[in-house]
Amino acid sequence: MQRIIKNGQVIDETWHLLDKDATLDGLSNSDDLIVPLVLWREHAHALKVRDGGLGAWLDSDEDVEEIAEDLGHFKVIALNFPSFADGRHYSSARLLRERYGYQGEIRAIGDVLRDQLFFMQRCGFDAFAIRPDRDPYDALQSLQDFSVCYQAAVDLPPLFRRRQD
Repeated sequence: MQRIIKNGQVIDETWHLLDKDATLDGLSNSDDLIVPLVLWREHAHALKVRDGGLGAWLDSDEDVEEIAEDLGHFKVIALNFPSFADGRHYSSARLLRERYGYQGEIRAIGDVLRDQLFFMQRCGFDAFAIRPDRDPYDALQSLQDFSVCYQAAVDLPPLFRRRQD
């Protein structure tokens, strides 16, 4: 069983992340599923009436605007990082939190490494599926790498607004 980091703790994964070419055939009605955007587009009507939890995942070339009107249906939005160097979804997480007011879980999936977690958290991610060949307990420590941040982000206002007079 894979373990993920969620809200600053390492926990057992309970959601089923479906492959990009998945279909609805043979899926349990009660499982918690994170479905690819293409499956959501084709079968939203059937997915909305399932008993289990529902999440969606977007690849790095897919925009959050495509699901903006449907955010109320998703408990989890997973954003795929196909490579460590592809940072497009940092902006996606900020858009979800700031523009669309999404309060559910935003999870980083794919090529997610320790060095990214602190900055992902600042953009609005609260869950991380660390690459399988890496230790999630080691990666968890990176969320404390810096004690003070000057720049504003989703998690904090700018430093000059936090100063005590």
